[in-house]
Amino acid sequence: MTDVVPGERAGQQHLAHVVFIAGAAAVGGFLFGYDSSNINGAVLGIQKHFEVGAAATGLTVSSALIGSAVGAWFGGLLSDRVGRIRTMQLAAVLFFISAIGAMFPFGIWDLALWRVIGGAAIGVASVIGPSYIAEVAPPAYRGRLASLQQLAIVLGIGVSALVNWVIKAFAPVLPDGSHNLNGHLGGLEAWQWMLGAAAIPAVIYFVLASIIPESPHYLLSIGKTDRARKVLAEVEGSDGVEAKLADISRGLRTERQSKVRDLLGGRFGLLPVVWIGIALAVFQQFVGINVIFYYSDTLWHSVGQNTDSLLISMVSPVINILGTFIAIAFIDRVGRKPLLLIGSVGMAIGLGVAAIAFGHAQKVNGDLSLPGAWGPVALVFANVFVLSFALSWGVILWVLLGEMFPLRIRSAALAVGTAANWVANWLVTVSFPSMSDWNLSATYWIYAAFALLSIPFTVKFIRETKGTAIEDVS
Repeated sequence: MTDVVPGERAGQQHLAHVVFIAGAAAVGGFLFGYDSSNINGAVLGIQKHFEVGAAATGLTVSSALIGSAVGAWFGGLLSDRVGRIRTMQLAAVLFFISAIGAMFPFGIWDLALWRVIGGAAIGVASVIGPSYIAEVAPPAYRGRLASLQQLAIVLGIGVSALVNWVIKAFAPVLPDGSHNLNGHLGGLEAWQWMLGAAAIPAVIYFVLASIIPESPHYLLSIGKTDRARKVLAEVEGSDGVEAKLADISRGLRTERQSKVRDLLGGRFGLLPVVWIGIALAVFQQFVGINVIFYYSDTLWHSVGQNTDSLLISMVSPVINILGTFIAIAFIDRVGRKPLLLIGSVGMAIGLGVAAIAFGHAQKVNGDLSLPGAWGPVALVFANVFVLSFALSWGVILWVLLGEMFPLRIRSAALAVGTAANWVANWLVTVSFPSMSDWNLSATYWIYAAFALLSIPFTVKFIRETKGTAIEDVS
């Protein structure tokens, strides 16, 4: 039997500790994923309860994303003022309040307001999670640890889909054998339980955020050097701590004053690296990924997959989780840029074939239906798209936003890039119901076009950051 030398044992302990605290910080991503999927399961019930059409549904579903953009914009500033941990705790409280409010809405616009509040919480968490992980993670493991943010998102999607399916299974059964989301279950309609269940992960996030250490970067910025030294020793070991403290201090002298005006000065107003970050964030959404997670139940129901559209919708979260594990396994080996290119090609193929399949949709008794094999083809290639996204753009956006910007502009650029992602998410989400009513196939061709455009963008503008310390990014 081979003995583990003390240094190796200590290294394993430090790595286990940093994995735990990075995972705890990434639970904010779980909230995002959970919200994405639980509204998906509730959409049909909300539409029937409030008797609203596609436009009002799109605005209600997407209203959370407006709050997310605002939360992302101010999240970095807030974390610099009160610390990373208190910012996470605030996000957890806001999400809890939002879940309870959405569970007992008075009307459709009241529901939209609660979703805006929840969105603000998600926006804050989406900024602070990658930033915190990048600050505590050793460079050799940073890609995989930062990937925990996306893993948490896809786990949130999967868990929420499962919870929704269980809730729906207990809902009253209609004469046609389907379950009634508007049927009463414990005094409330089934869709209300779906939205209210989001309060549970909010509580978990608050508890986890309360037991992990503050970022050494923030501790140094407020003069608490001894505490910063202790945290660094816990996550990286005692060797080289003083040198690391000196590197962080050097970076903070420029990063501390980072404001939006520091991003100005490029040929088109902003610095080129900021435009690249914005474009990266927009491309991630303009391929239409969140259409799958916000509307998949409605989508598969609308094209004739009526057997159990919510159960069919659970396939995508499982594939999403699988793809995320693939990304985590290869991101620090293969690198960020090659995975982006692989994912872009796969997304373009998946979306293109799905668009062809949806082009064969026919109206039967006023409802869309995919004849013959086109239904399974659409389902398979929609999930080829999901897998391609998950092993590339889904993970790598959050990794790159946390490490691609120089320290002197990092916090402000991260906020702008994340806010751009949420705005793009909102544009896709609010437009999909109306666009799909207009032409579902053409809508998917538009998403496929953005997947194709992401290939030359990645080749020309994305710089590989594998193994680079964030203090050394120039």
